[in-house]
Amino acid sequence: MSDIKRIESGPRMSQAVVHNGTIYLAGQVGKPGESVTEQTKEVLAQVDRLLAECGSDKTRILSAQIWLADMADFPQMNAVWDAWVPAGHAPSRATGESALATPDYKVEIIVVAAQN
Repeated sequence: MSDIKRIESGPRMSQAVVHNGTIYLAGQVGKPGESVTEQTKEVLAQVDRLLAECGSDKTRILSAQIWLADMADFPQMNAVWDAWVPAGHAPSRATGESALATPDYKVEIIVVAAQN
């Protein structure tokens, strides 16, 4: 039976869970009130940090779910995303609009990745 490793666990959730070589990240959000561009940059920096802590990196992302508070922000979020994803390593991805935890959040990204 495989061990389950939990990263930055709290009473409600873990920021990352690793099982059988797969990394599951919790939804990552940026600083409330910032622009969608700044929040996306912060979120992707958190994804980089968590993946590194789990023994992986953004070239190993299998899938991403992106939630925007307003689909009008899609082009700005994509500009940051497209600059961040390494050429040839685009994961499967879905993007939708949703009310997030607070109105000050503009983007939330959930990632599943493989360990190195």
